[in-house]
Amino acid sequence: MGVHERVKTVVVTKIVDDEELDELLTPRASPMVERATGTVDFDLEDGPFTHYHRHLDIGAADPADGRHMVVETTEFQLAIPVWGFLFRPLVVHAIKKPPAADKRLWWLPPDNMDSRATQVLSLLCVFSALAGYLGVLLSQTNTYFKDEFGATNTEIADTQIAVRVGAFLALFIVAYADRRGRRTILVASAYIGIILAATGAFAPSLMLLGVSQGFARAFSAAIGLLVSIIAIEEMPAGARAFAVSLLAMSAALGAGGVVCFLWAADKTEWAWRGFFLVPLLFVPLVLWLSHRLPETRRFEVHELNEERKREHRPEIEPGVPVVHTEEPIHGGPLAKEFEGDHRSQRMRRFIMLGATAFFFNIFLAPAGNFLNEFLRTEHGYSGGTISVLQVLTNVPGGIAIIVGGRLADQRGRRLIGSIGIIGGVGFTVLMFLGAGWEIWAFSALATLTGAMTIPALGVYQSELFPTGSRGLANGGLALLGVFGAVVGLKAAGQLADHYGSFGPAMAILAIGPAIVAVIVILFYPETTHRELEDLNPEDAPPPHDPEAVAALDQEWSETHEGPSGPRSGADDNDGDPTGTLADRA
Repeated sequence: MGVHERVKTVVVTKIVDDEELDELLTPRASPMVERATGTVDFDLEDGPFTHYHRHLDIGAADPADGRHMVVETTEFQLAIPVWGFLFRPLVVHAIKKPPAADKRLWWLPPDNMDSRATQVLSLLCVFSALAGYLGVLLSQTNTYFKDEFGATNTEIADTQIAVRVGAFLALFIVAYADRRGRRTILVASAYIGIILAATGAFAPSLMLLGVSQGFARAFSAAIGLLVSIIAIEEMPAGARAFAVSLLAMSAALGAGGVVCFLWAADKTEWAWRGFFLVPLLFVPLVLWLSHRLPETRRFEVHELNEERKREHRPEIEPGVPVVHTEEPIHGGPLAKEFEGDHRSQRMRRFIMLGATAFFFNIFLAPAGNFLNEFLRTEHGYSGGTISVLQVLTNVPGGIAIIVGGRLADQRGRRLIGSIGIIGGVGFTVLMFLGAGWEIWAFSALATLTGAMTIPALGVYQSELFPTGSRGLANGGLALLGVFGAVVGLKAAGQLADHYGSFGPAMAILAIGPAIVAVIVILFYPETTHRELEDLNPEDAPPPHDPEAVAALDQEWSETHEGPSGPRSGADDNDGDPTGTLADRA
């Protein structure tokens, strides 16, 4: 399995008039940005391709009507490993019937993504699918191991709470990525998370299942956080929400691997254990990914800046400042004021996002973890019926994630996020209070509206913090989300036992998301189309000047590999994106 898709050739024969011929001879802007390399030849300027060339053979004008026969031959190779088969038909259609110059294709983000960004996002989606599978193992199977272990709703809630204690470990794992690098910690977390999850298949008791999955949950949570951080750091400003939407879709695909096969858990009392062994199949894929995923460019620049600061040298190269101040970072009142102002800003942002994570998870955690129990015990659904319900009603959510990502990048995060919160939570409460067809209808409406919050609000936790503390901030926010989940799970379990139903419990817990909606509307900044360095001025911008980039590569190589040593993880000759900064500029 190579990192690139195969080369595809598309040949289109047309009979055109002079006006249509002029359009064919004009460089295209979507889904690729072309540059003319001759009168009838066009190569790739920018876009999600590793190879692209368009050539026109123009016949002589017909004496009768002046029209020309044109044979247009386009060769392209998508920079979309693993998932290219999904996009190849869309690209072929766009080549055969190119969009108008002022029209943006619906399946592309507002900003162009180059080959590197596209490849990175494609690889991250595989990790996201793994995180999605690991993340729902307990919530989707709890109604089955509840029966085997003879547990109550309160005991299941306590187990879910105990598992979430793993977020303390996740905080340290993700924070360590600020020192060691995103890629290394992501790959290690994937291996460890898979192995720990598999131990759940052999748990002899509810307590030991909770302990094993508590550790597994720490690493699966770290995977989810790190793929988001890497995506935010690598994507262009107008494609960050789009990237988060694709990661969410991939996570949903992974979660669907559990949901779609719940019917198998009905076969025997112990069948649920098999779900915990399935992640072992990901091990060869993680090995393949580990050789192809690069470290983020922003983290590499941050590391070099930190080295320079430790040496009391304010610049990496002329024109590539460490910080945007008129004085060196070390010493001087302006430097101290600069650092103090940004520490205060980071704390305000952390409190704002932390409150969101806490109050939102008061509702989200029990809504997800007790859904299957609600359907089985209150409405008599079988595992197969639960699978059908979740698959059919979640399809609109998948569409909404993509639409929400585009709208968030075009219209703004706050508006789309607020609509998603109010609609998603409101319809979820109605689903828990409903019966019969109402459950199906409100479940679909809840996912259709609520899914828009994922790309709209999911970008903030990485956008609003600088590179040097982005992992720590994300881990801390996840921990606050766990505290909210603990409160929500405990309250939901006790309220459900008290009322004899989950409907009233979820209605009461909806107070949490109502508070979140107020926070988003009143306090969230708008970050659409703003570079990370604009949002976090203490970060140095990633260098774009080729000479400066080459200097960075040389210094990084000498620092970490010796004057002539190869770069760790740099692969081969197949166009893999793990080359040096200069290679990727």
